[in-house]
Amino acid sequence: MTEITLVEAVNQALAYEMEANPDVIVMGEDVAKDGGVFRATVGLVDKFGPERVLDTPLAESMIAGLAIGMAARGLKPVAEFQFMGFIYPAIDQIINHAARLRNRTRGRLSCPVVFRTPFGAGIHAPEHHSESTEAMFAHTPGLRVVIPSSPARAYGLLLASIRDPDPVVFLEPSRLYRFAKQEVANDGKALPLDVCFTLRMGDDVTLVTWGAMVKETLAAASALHDQGISAEVIDVATIKPLDMDTILASLEKTGRCVIVHEAPLTCGVGAEIAAQVVEKALFSLKAPPERVTGFDTIVPYAKLEKYYIPSEKRIIEAVHRIMEFT
Repeated sequence: MTEITLVEAVNQALAYEMEANPDVIVMGEDVAKDGGVFRATVGLVDKFGPERVLDTPLAESMIAGLAIGMAARGLKPVAEFQFMGFIYPAIDQIINHAARLRNRTRGRLSCPVVFRTPFGAGIHAPEHHSESTEAMFAHTPGLRVVIPSSPARAYGLLLASIRDPDPVVFLEPSRLYRFAKQEVANDGKALPLDVCFTLRMGDDVTLVTWGAMVKETLAAASALHDQGISAEVIDVATIKPLDMDTILASLEKTGRCVIVHEAPLTCGVGAEIAAQVVEKALFSLKAPPERVTGFDTIVPYAKLEKYYIPSEKRIIEAVHRIMEFT
């Protein structure tokens, strides 16, 4: 095994699946010659040729529509959008067609397409490059929404997403693309979709998070340990459908829950998790669930974005608030 970054793991998974399945097609703006804006597809056109690694025009609606048509005819397209803020022109195609194709045809057709895009703040990007609007897709029936937070999970979850017979929105936290390296075996083993990953065991509080916020949440858990507080950390990974069983099982043990996400507070996925926690685990709770999130504002420019992203300090403060309940 070799140590690779998250973005290299994405590239490795794409190459493995393209080698194993000739129906897999990679497409998007600058994905061939330039290897994508973050170089996630670098080298693929040299291995598989321009017939399977397609540079497209700057037209997101066309990219999504073409991918859906390919998927309906039996191919397995992986369509890249350069940034999540650029995906909005494709919303009509994704929500009205990809998500509904199986239902519309009463199961006669499926739509095995993966829509990949980097997302989130923290890379000093201009406006429209730092969105975290995963809740918009999670709200849509017919879509699966997957968010890796490490090289190993990026590799295994992307393989599983490409093999899935229905549409997957695969969101890659750009702040973690080159944050750390991890040993990843290029063995083609997919990780399960629709399940949470428990990254750290604990007894006092459950920290629930996903994407780039795993970084700050794990750091907060380490700092809390030094303060005598044992925090369990859960990476949701697939936010639609939610694996509430893992979260609820943790809450039976800890009785306290802090949900951390970078997206704005209002109507975020954290609100859905908190609602289900209250509905299904009320008598296990020792304190009300807390949310630590981004703010209900546009992601600010580079000088201020660190104040927008939930910090280790804010997570620790939330834990201390709920630890006051007995």
